Amino acid sequence: MLKPGSNDKKYYLTFTEDELEELLYHAEELVECFGLNDRIRKYKGKRPIGLYCWDIEALYEVYSHILKSDYEGLYKDKESPCCLAMQSLVNKLKKHMDLAFSDY
Repeated sequence: MLKPGSNDKKYYLTFTEDELEELLYHAEELVECFGLNDRIRKYKGKRPIGLYCWDIEALYEVYSHILKSDYEGLYKDKESPCCLAMQSLVNKLKKHMDLAFSDY
């Protein structure tokens, strides 16, 4: 497994309670992300979580796919609290991903 290099920067993200709930609910979808699923499951939201650009990209890709595909039917009502929280989470991840990759 590769380790971050000396020039790799960590980005610190915080999540609202509702965003955190969605993040944790779908953490099992991150099983292919080299331990990221375990880090997310252990995250309690008390302080910012440090993520590298590739972590943020993985989270964005997985969670945006979950929102778009809505395979469980959780996000049919676009005004429901869980759908709004998921949309907010995806938007936050997109913003941080764009910021992280603009540094390169």
